[in-house]
Amino acid sequence: MQLKIMPKKKCLSAGRVPLILFLCQMISALEVPLDLVQPPTITQQSPKDYIIDPRENIVIQCEAKGKPPPSFSWTRNGTHFDIDKDPLVTMKPGSGTLIINIMSEGKAETYEGVYQCTARNERGAAISNNIVIRPSRSPLWTKEKLEPMILRNGQPLVLPCRPPIGLPPPIIFWMDNSFQRLPQSERVSQGLNGDLYFSNVLPEDTREDYICYARFNHTQTIQQKQPISVKVISVDELNDTIAANLSDTEFYAKSSRERPPTFLTPEGNASNKEELRGNVLSLECIAEGLPTPIIYWIKEDGILPINRTFYRNFKKTLQIIHVSEADSGNYQCIAKNALGAIHHTISVTVKAAPYWIMAPQNLVLSPGEDGTLICRANGNPKPRISWLTNGVPIEIAPDDPSRKIDGDTIIFSNVQERSSAVYQCNASNEYGYLLANAFVNVLAEPPRILTSANTLYQVIANRPALLDCAFFGSPLPTIEWFKGAKGSALHEDIYVLHENGTLEIPVAQKDSTGTYTCVARNKLGMAKNEVHLEIKDPTRIIKQPEYAIVQRGSTVSFECKVKHDQTLVPTVMWLKDNGELPSDERFTFEKEQLVVADVSDDDGGTYTCVANTTLDSVSASAVLSVVDVPNPPFDLELTNQLDKSVQLSWTPGNDNNSPITKFIIEYEDAMHQAGLWHYQAEVSGTQTTAQLKLSPYVNYSFRVMAVNGIGRSLPSQASEQYLTKAAEPDTNPTAVEGLGSEPDNLVITWKPLNGFESNGPGLQYKVSWRQKDGDDEWTSVFVANVSKYIVSGTPTFVPYLIKVQALNDAGFAPEPAVVMGHSGEDLPMVAPGNVRVNVVNSTLAEVHWDPVPLKSIRGHLQGYRIYYWKAQNSSKRNRRHIEKKILTFQGSKTHGMLPGLEPFSHYTLNVRVVNGKGEGPASPDKVFNTPEGVPSAPSSLKIVNPTLDSLTLEWDPPSHPNGILTEYTLKYQPINSTHELGPLVDLKIPANKTRWTLKNLNVSTRYKFYFYAQTSAGSGSQITEEAVTTVDEAMASRQVDIATQGWFIGLMCAVALLILILLIVCFIRRNKGGKYPVKEKEDAHADPEIQPMKEDDGTFGEYSDAEDHKPLKKGSRTPSDRTVKKEDSDDSLVDYGEGVNGQFNEDGSFIGQYSGKKEKEPAEGNESSEAPSPVNAMNSFV
Repeated sequence: MQLKIMPKKKCLSAGRVPLILFLCQMISALEVPLDLVQPPTITQQSPKDYIIDPRENIVIQCEAKGKPPPSFSWTRNGTHFDIDKDPLVTMKPGSGTLIINIMSEGKAETYEGVYQCTARNERGAAISNNIVIRPSRSPLWTKEKLEPMILRNGQPLVLPCRPPIGLPPPIIFWMDNSFQRLPQSERVSQGLNGDLYFSNVLPEDTREDYICYARFNHTQTIQQKQPISVKVISVDELNDTIAANLSDTEFYAKSSRERPPTFLTPEGNASNKEELRGNVLSLECIAEGLPTPIIYWIKEDGILPINRTFYRNFKKTLQIIHVSEADSGNYQCIAKNALGAIHHTISVTVKAAPYWIMAPQNLVLSPGEDGTLICRANGNPKPRISWLTNGVPIEIAPDDPSRKIDGDTIIFSNVQERSSAVYQCNASNEYGYLLANAFVNVLAEPPRILTSANTLYQVIANRPALLDCAFFGSPLPTIEWFKGAKGSALHEDIYVLHENGTLEIPVAQKDSTGTYTCVARNKLGMAKNEVHLEIKDPTRIIKQPEYAIVQRGSTVSFECKVKHDQTLVPTVMWLKDNGELPSDERFTFEKEQLVVADVSDDDGGTYTCVANTTLDSVSASAVLSVVDVPNPPFDLELTNQLDKSVQLSWTPGNDNNSPITKFIIEYEDAMHQAGLWHYQAEVSGTQTTAQLKLSPYVNYSFRVMAVNGIGRSLPSQASEQYLTKAAEPDTNPTAVEGLGSEPDNLVITWKPLNGFESNGPGLQYKVSWRQKDGDDEWTSVFVANVSKYIVSGTPTFVPYLIKVQALNDAGFAPEPAVVMGHSGEDLPMVAPGNVRVNVVNSTLAEVHWDPVPLKSIRGHLQGYRIYYWKAQNSSKRNRRHIEKKILTFQGSKTHGMLPGLEPFSHYTLNVRVVNGKGEGPASPDKVFNTPEGVPSAPSSLKIVNPTLDSLTLEWDPPSHPNGILTEYTLKYQPINSTHELGPLVDLKIPANKTRWTLKNLNVSTRYKFYFYAQTSAGSGSQITEEAVTTVDEAMASRQVDIATQGWFIGLMCAVALLILILLIVCFIRRNKGGKYPVKEKEDAHADPEIQPMKEDDGTFGEYSDAEDHKPLKKGSRTPSDRTVKKEDSDDSLVDYGEGVNGQFNEDGSFIGQYSGKKEKEPAEGNESSEAPSPVNAMNSFV
């Protein structure tokens, strides 16, 4: 199937610019392989306007290709240039490039002219552009005498530069003798012609070294003009004589008064400007005036192009780049100051040197084919098109019947080999020319594929894949593509075939991988080539850096996690604002993170993570905002200064990327509290002024702090000081009180005014008082520098009315408020009466009393105080040290509770009234007794003298019997080997006993004891203890002695043998199903020598069953001597019984079945719930 052929206009598709640019480059011209016969093609030449450095050799380039290789010739100024006749001129071998050696001898000026190169072979001739050779020039300034220029302040001034005409034109700048550039501004600037313009002069413009420099870049030289001296003086400095002697050229007569603008350049109201298409259009307006005018630009009947318009030289120059015919029109510059405005209109005409619309392209035809050469150009004015063939005007060239000229087109039909030639198209107008070479090459060639065989293409999935198949053939071959070894031709619904043979897969997928074959055919033959395509996974950033806001000085990190095709190796780099990261050790790259430490303001910006592979590149960006507290405000200024207000204004500091939310204003009173700053006010972050209320007689300074979301700025510099006028005080002292320190005085105190509140000098206080209930007049005194006044000779505890008023040299404060106080207190005179005690229980009593008369209190009633103490112990009647306790009841209460009393005790109490001075006399003592209570636990309980069946208990009585002890109660119970408690025994013991012996206890048994005392009120707290009855030490000693005898060892061996025989018999009988007694169980009080004992305290141990394989319980370890270890017995009954746990009843008979399991007895039973071990059974035979 024939594939779709892309039209050439596809190159202009905006939607696929990168791809189409590549394709357009490939299809722009059909390249003829160099091994085939072809006319010459110029490949390199010098520029049309070639300015050379006269100090170096002249090199005029002309390179060309062709088959056979072309020969080269030159013309100079339209005539043949015979290089063989000039020893200074040589041509590079295999090239047309000329080298003119002027460094050894000769001058560059000798070789000025117009040069043209011709490259020729048997198929035709190509020519170069006309190359104009001119040496660069950097002439010196002509010497001239420059008179000093004297001007009055405010006059305009133009300092002329007028540089020498050089080639190319020089770059102009103004400097002083120290080679420092002169500062320029809206007032002083350099024009396009190099002159220095002053809209108005100032005294600081006075200097003697205004120097214009011209830099000639081509020769790297700088020329300078003679220095110009300028002196700016005021009119008053000129006397009449000096002014009369100055000529008009030396002294500008214009007034230094303010004036509206006038233009210094250009002159008049209108001017014309012509510029060529593609150049930079520069329009200039410079005006003088006082004050300095401002320049504005507009385009009449249009707008200035946004992306191509730039303002230079303080908006005095308007520049439009890449100017086109559409930029023609009227442009208006407006100069404006406070006194008026003027305008100047510049009419712009854009002309155009010729430019290509369609340049002719090389044409390869096979014999008998047809073709065309098209040469189309435009310009203003319209260019003229002329044709040449092999460098000769086509009108005088040999006739070729296969061609026909039709204006800008040459039509070829039925061409033959002789039709091969090089054609030149020349498009010219008054502003320039274009020259293009295009050959017609008549060939008959079979197809050939120029792309390398087995080329491997690697493409990212879901992107276009372009498989190259560069080809050549004449006639032009047709191209087909196949996939796989036996694939059919590829269809146009998925693939696109371009004119240059390239196969495009618009969206390559994983299944696009494979081998593709390109086949080229024409009538002379066929050629094919295989290429290979691999599809790779795209590189993706799966964890992108995120927007960050950090405070200055902190650390921030950006994460960039990349996923990529396993066969590709990515490189990850970070950019800041699309440039390289700063070379700073604070920037570190750790794994997949960029870390920036100690962040500064300059670190703010856009950070981009770029992941590159050989096939693709992805990026992700995040913005870093560096924030901090604001910079302090500055430029504080006080205005509208009134007696009690002032306006404060300031300039905010940098908000450091966090908006300012408010300003806090503080003040300092340098007169009264220097160095101490106080809060004054706060305003919103959008305000920069505040109206502040002031107090009289304060020397104010203000400072401002800015607040944003990060915090508060440092304070600004303090404002200027502002001293307000004195006035009478606004307020009176506060916290006025009247209290007596003695029964016959009244102490009046107050909180004095501070210096800020005094409102003026001479601060005093008028202190006034009188009795509340009397008809006395106010008594007043004036005091200063104090906050207390004592009135003596007052009656005891009498109410007084008091007031304290402030005053200063300017007058009195408002009338003060009246407060009430009292003269001094004295001790109460009367004791409370009718004291009653109600005993609630053994530890609590309630006390009642009658209040005392108010007049007898002689002060502020603060409450009643009860003193009580324990006089003696009711049970022992012995006198103890008296420790009195105190309870105070606030206010006028007439009853209270006494907690924490001791039971069965004798107490005494009395009651007293309390005022601010102290306590009054005590009431008569009141005696009461507390009833008995339950005793505390006995002080101690010890178990002494343990024997086989008895234990002796000793104890100390309770430390707090809380009554008369009636008896002791002792309860105890045994604890068996499984820590279960046996039956509880209750025993009453007389109260006079402190020792008791328990008899008939079980041998080697642990007992737990509970012991407490009793009074008539009940039982007290108990104390507990545990103890164990012991073994017979004599028998244990005999066992040790016997065990060391030889006869005993022999006896034990015989017993062991007997037991072995017995066990064998039992085993046989049991296998027959019989059931029999094994051994009578040992009596519960058996000889303790054969019982296992604890290593630590000699108490009874516990055994586990033979096959439990569990550790012994705590206290169940078997001693290493005097007892037989369980594991030492090789003939255990359990072993013979195949591990079945046995049980014994009370008389020692074996009652367990082979499958039986051990069952525990109730906790309080007398029998052990654990079966005897074989060791016990063996010991019973001893």
